[in-house]
Amino acid sequence: MKKEIIIFLLSSILLTAANGQQLKKPFDYLSVSDLLFNKSAYSLSWTSHPTANFFKQEYLVKADNADRYNTMILIDVLTGTDNIKEIVAQKITELKKLKESNPVIRYETFDNTKSGEYMIDFVLTENSADGKYISIAERNVYRYKFFVDKKGNKSILLFGVSIRSYGNAVGNFLNDLKINKSVLVNEVAGFKIPEIKIIQANQ
Repeated sequence: MKKEIIIFLLSSILLTAANGQQLKKPFDYLSVSDLLFNKSAYSLSWTSHPTANFFKQEYLVKADNADRYNTMILIDVLTGTDNIKEIVAQKITELKKLKESNPVIRYETFDNTKSGEYMIDFVLTENSADGKYISIAERNVYRYKFFVDKKGNKSILLFGVSIRSYGNAVGNFLNDLKINKSVLVNEVAGFKIPEIKIIQANQ
């Protein structure tokens, strides 16, 4: 289980290998092919099923691509566990470690005692090749939710929204986050997550 949890934690877009390499139509493991978020339509763009109980899906608007997107939606599902606190705690530990070498990184956590859900709002950056400026700034709002499917399987779902800025626009992007910080958090918190039904590719 530890291996699957580590994979689940390292799902931040800047921390994984480049996406967008999936040339054929992505297989919809979670029975969620389209999403409507903040009045924009997102379609399934990439999926992965690296271990028996871990599923990852990414969604983009029609005009975007995975290599240089403006907004991406992601849904990860880790089955066979209900230890949501451990997963959230390890994600925070990961961010603290990254912050040691990159002070621009920042994060904030939220929890809903009534629903048992947790949220992490965090900012990552990537420097240019010469290290002189920030080439990519990325804000992620992750919402962690425990659920039990119709077969009684315990699972943890991560619903996330990732927004990016590039090059000369990074400065304004980071400044805007200070002014409108709560907007995206509230949108992610209030989003009605679709029902998940896992389908294996060989079915």
